[in-house]
Amino acid sequence: MTDETFTTADGAKISFTRYPAPRAGAPRVVFLHSLALDRSIWNGVVELARSHAEILTYDFRGHGRSDRSAGNRADLVGSRADLKVGPYSVELFADDLAALLDHAAWPHATVAGCSMGGSVALAFAARHAARTERLLLIDTTAWYGDDAASQFRERAAAARTKGMQGLIEFQLTRWFSDEFRATHPEALQRLTAIFVAGDLDAYAASCALLGAVDARSSLRSFRLPTTIVVGAEDPATPVAMAGYLHEQIAGSTLTVIPAARHLTPIEHPEIIAAELFNLLRRV
Repeated sequence: MTDETFTTADGAKISFTRYPAPRAGAPRVVFLHSLALDRSIWNGVVELARSHAEILTYDFRGHGRSDRSAGNRADLVGSRADLKVGPYSVELFADDLAALLDHAAWPHATVAGCSMGGSVALAFAARHAARTERLLLIDTTAWYGDDAASQFRERAAAARTKGMQGLIEFQLTRWFSDEFRATHPEALQRLTAIFVAGDLDAYAASCALLGAVDARSSLRSFRLPTTIVVGAEDPATPVAMAGYLHEQIAGSTLTVIPAARHLTPIEHPEIIAAELFNLLRRV
């Protein structure tokens, strides 16, 4: 594997990791992470999958080792004077993914996204259909609801008031089951360090991105193998949201993981890897 960077057309440096193809003709998979974390959420899945596929993982703008910046673009959602970074949109993040594939010389890929990453994956499939071979949508949604914008503004405001450290206990209970939290303290410590180190302005811009997400109108146009996975106890993107994706995307499959919450790639990497392998066999 190699850690690399590339620069987008508007000057943002995006940090990514490339895992080489295990054999000629191996499928290509790119993994998209969740809000306020980074590409490391996929480590467990990648370890299981890297002998089956050529893989890219990367950090979104404003996350991990990637730049915070967003250039001036007409298609960005709204104009937010309170945002010092961005504004961000799923369209911007989807185009960053297209630029990453260009840099890697990948004409197309299977796209796997968790939470915010799943919303970006949906935007990518809508904007870059010819480059999307398959979709793996994990703990995610096409739309957070009528009051999403105000709810995500409140989350951003809470981060500014309390700091990222003040939000972490709430997040951990949403991310993982009680059993996982009790038995994997090292994972909680690692994720806590990533979360609390996050940039407040980038977090606010990313919250605004999620508040504006609405991919509902594009779902029925998808004609590609799609797998949807959700934790049975996910409070952030509940089973009903996954069920809606399943109903709208023709030929999709839906798997509900018992007793799991919002970050199943970390809590159950073996299940996510198995779902990926089944998806890669579909054409």
